[in-house]
Amino acid sequence: MVHEALRTLIDALEVVRPAFTRPGFANMVVVFAGWALTSGPHAVTQALVTTGVAGRRHHEAFHRFFSRGTWDPDEVGRLLFGWISRHVRSGAAIRVVLDDTLATKKGPHVFGIGSHLDAVRSTRRQKIFAFGHCWVVLAVLLPVPFSSRVFALPVLFRLYRTVKSCERAGQPHRKKTQLARDLLDVLATWVGDQRVELAADSAYCNDTITRGLPANFVLFGAMRPDAVLTALPCVGRRKPGRPSRRGRPVAKPELIAKDGRRPWLSCEARLYGVRRVVRYKTVDAQWYRACGVGLLRIVVVKVEDGAIATRVFFSTDATIAVPQILETYAGRWAIEVCFRDLKQLLGFGDSSARKRAAVERTAPFVGFVYTTLVLWFSEGVHRTRIAAPPLRPWYRHKQGLCFADVLRAAQRALTPLDVLDPRRSLANLRKPGRRRAGPNESGLRRAA
Repeated sequence: MVHEALRTLIDALEVVRPAFTRPGFANMVVVFAGWALTSGPHAVTQALVTTGVAGRRHHEAFHRFFSRGTWDPDEVGRLLFGWISRHVRSGAAIRVVLDDTLATKKGPHVFGIGSHLDAVRSTRRQKIFAFGHCWVVLAVLLPVPFSSRVFALPVLFRLYRTVKSCERAGQPHRKKTQLARDLLDVLATWVGDQRVELAADSAYCNDTITRGLPANFVLFGAMRPDAVLTALPCVGRRKPGRPSRRGRPVAKPELIAKDGRRPWLSCEARLYGVRRVVRYKTVDAQWYRACGVGLLRIVVVKVEDGAIATRVFFSTDATIAVPQILETYAGRWAIEVCFRDLKQLLGFGDSSARKRAAVERTAPFVGFVYTTLVLWFSEGVHRTRIAAPPLRPWYRHKQGLCFADVLRAAQRALTPLDVLDPRRSLANLRKPGRRRAGPNESGLRRAA
């Protein structure tokens, strides 16, 4: 059983082989296996220790895989996206989500490091900032057969750099929304005319994202309660001058919520795994500043508990029913679960890479490990004995499997793997022609 699971996992890695050279793919397999097998802090050298490669191959080759390799993370993401697409039902829309996350770390010589808002530790009254890397991530939402919730599978990454970091390097600064739009433009070249349903929070609901967005992309987002809304322009006798792009003003969402003449309606929606009755008001209008002239379906939701009395959501497709709008937006929570798993189980922020190429490849590589393992587990492995979770008599109410179970199955499969040819030996560590430094020379060169 273990050997069959190992064979399918090695076959799964063949999906991304076209993105690498032959030596690069061999190094990738070593780092992939070591990264999945590591249970503590993750690093390239730790991956070599875990797989038993340390002492048999020189570690510099694996550091160069990230710092000097020729592979492109976007190309790896494209190949994984093709694999994900095979799991999407024919004719169904591709659901994606945009968000950013902070990987805390320190170091004066680490590329792209900066001070960023830590949204996890911050509150409405107190803002917490931390040094690290901020990554803008695009993930595909995929229902899996081993869980009732959808999984967010990351495929595209961009490193956000602060204004000060760009000024020190003499490079132009790019906002998170501009990086996110780059990711959407890349995705548009992959999907063609297929419908894409994009879920994003209010930080990514602006004209940078929506201006010129392909017609097959539908945005599900959150809106400010005081957003300025307008109706579509009246179609009638044309007046002199430029045609109007907006119609008469429409009441703001916060005023719609307070308007006693508009009754609250009710619907059922499955939100965050629970079937709930939602009270709402809806209006079709333009949000010109953020979404241009298109007509939106706007949903004002009454919050029964909490400090916020109302929440406002919208869809750029005004024909979509209210429950679908709410459920699609709630689906973006899957990427938050993905970020937690990446950081706690796969060491997303553990790498000590310093050079630009290494920094911009290591974190996406960890995301690709996550995506590959989930897809591999979905294709039958979840039904085998190797996927059985540990027995916990005090945890009888658990339903379905999580990424910790996926990773545990991968570790069981990879444990007997020897990622190197057994004929290889310490000869790789000996560099011929290297002479010993004299007493007046500087010390021996130390490996990075």
